[in-house]
Amino acid sequence: MPFPQQTSRVFTRLEIETLNLNQFGVYGIFRQGQWVYIGKGDIRQRLLDHFNGDNTCITRQVPTHFVIEVSWNMDERERQLISELQPICNQRLG
Repeated sequence: MPFPQQTSRVFTRLEIETLNLNQFGVYGIFRQGQWVYIGKGDIRQRLLDHFNGDNTCITRQVPTHFVIEVSWNMDERERQLISELQPICNQRLG
Protein backbone atom coordinates (compact mmCIF):
# COMPACT_ATOMS: atom_id res chain seq x y z
CA MET A 1 0.00 0.00 0.00
CA PRO A 2 1.50 3.39 -1.00
CA PHE A 3 1.68 6.49 1.18
CA PRO A 4 -1.74 7.80 2.29
CA GLN A 5 -3.30 10.36 -0.06
CA GLN A 6 -1.80 13.77 0.70
CA THR A 7 -0.46 16.88 -0.95
CA SER A 8 3.28 16.47 -1.43
CA ARG A 9 5.56 19.11 0.05
CA VAL A 10 8.42 20.86 -1.70
CA PHE A 11 11.83 19.54 -0.62
CA THR A 12 13.18 22.80 0.81
CA ARG A 13 14.63 23.68 4.22
CA LEU A 14 11.75 26.07 4.89
CA GLU A 15 9.11 23.42 4.15
CA ILE A 16 10.91 20.74 6.18
CA GLU A 17 11.23 23.09 9.15
CA THR A 18 7.43 23.51 9.25
CA LEU A 19 7.12 19.87 10.36
CA ASN A 20 6.50 19.11 14.02
CA LEU A 21 9.49 18.27 16.19
CA ASN A 22 9.81 14.67 17.44
CA GLN A 23 7.31 13.27 14.92
CA PHE A 24 8.27 9.69 14.09
CA GLY A 25 7.33 7.61 11.10
CA VAL A 26 8.30 7.05 7.47
CA TYR A 27 8.92 9.49 4.65
CA GLY A 28 9.43 9.38 0.91
CA ILE A 29 11.57 11.73 -1.14
CA PHE A 30 10.96 11.96 -4.88
CA ARG A 31 11.21 13.91 -8.08
CA GLN A 32 8.83 13.79 -11.02
CA GLY A 33 8.22 10.20 -11.99
CA GLN A 34 10.83 8.67 -9.66
CA TRP A 35 10.97 7.72 -5.99
CA VAL A 36 14.42 8.64 -4.73
CA TYR A 37 14.48 7.43 -1.11
CA ILE A 38 12.24 5.95 1.58
CA GLY A 39 13.36 6.39 5.19
CA LYS A 40 12.20 6.25 8.78
CA GLY A 41 12.82 7.90 12.14
CA ASP A 42 12.37 11.44 13.41
CA ILE A 43 10.87 12.73 10.16
CA ARG A 44 11.90 16.38 10.47
CA GLN A 45 15.45 15.60 11.57
CA ARG A 46 16.04 12.91 8.94
CA LEU A 47 14.72 15.12 6.13
CA LEU A 48 16.96 17.98 7.27
CA ASP A 49 19.93 15.58 7.33
CA HIS A 50 19.17 14.54 3.75
CA PHE A 51 18.61 18.14 2.65
CA ASN A 52 22.03 19.00 4.12
CA GLY A 53 23.67 16.32 1.98
CA ASP A 54 24.20 13.35 4.30
CA ASN A 55 23.43 10.90 1.48
CA THR A 56 25.21 11.53 -1.83
CA CYS A 57 22.79 9.37 -3.80
CA ILE A 58 19.86 11.52 -2.69
CA THR A 59 21.78 14.72 -3.41
CA ARG A 60 22.71 13.53 -6.92
CA GLN A 61 19.08 12.79 -7.76
CA VAL A 62 18.01 16.39 -6.98
CA PRO A 63 14.69 15.50 -5.31
CA THR A 64 11.90 18.05 -5.48
CA HIS A 65 9.20 16.81 -3.08
CA PHE A 66 8.49 14.64 -0.06
CA VAL A 67 5.59 12.96 1.72
CA ILE A 68 5.31 11.66 5.27
CA GLU A 69 3.39 9.07 7.28
CA VAL A 70 3.40 9.21 11.08
CA SER A 71 3.72 5.64 12.35
CA TRP A 72 5.10 3.69 15.30
CA ASN A 73 5.46 0.59 13.11
CA MET A 74 8.30 2.21 11.16
CA ASP A 75 10.44 -0.84 10.38
CA GLU A 76 7.71 -2.88 8.72
CA ARG A 77 6.17 0.11 6.97
CA GLU A 78 9.54 1.19 5.57
CA ARG A 79 10.12 -2.34 4.19
CA GLN A 80 6.68 -2.36 2.57
CA LEU A 81 7.18 1.01 0.90
CA ILE A 82 10.69 0.18 -0.35
CA SER A 83 9.44 -3.09 -1.80
CA GLU A 84 6.47 -1.43 -3.50
CA LEU A 85 7.99 1.84 -4.70
CA GLN A 86 11.57 0.71 -5.50
CA PRO A 87 13.33 4.01 -4.70
CA ILE A 88 16.67 4.29 -6.46
CA CYS A 89 18.72 5.27 -3.38
CA ASN A 90 17.61 2.45 -1.09
CA GLN A 91 19.61 -0.75 -1.13
CA ARG A 92 17.57 -3.84 -1.77
CA LEU A 93 16.34 -5.51 1.40
CA GLY A 94 16.74 -9.19 2.15
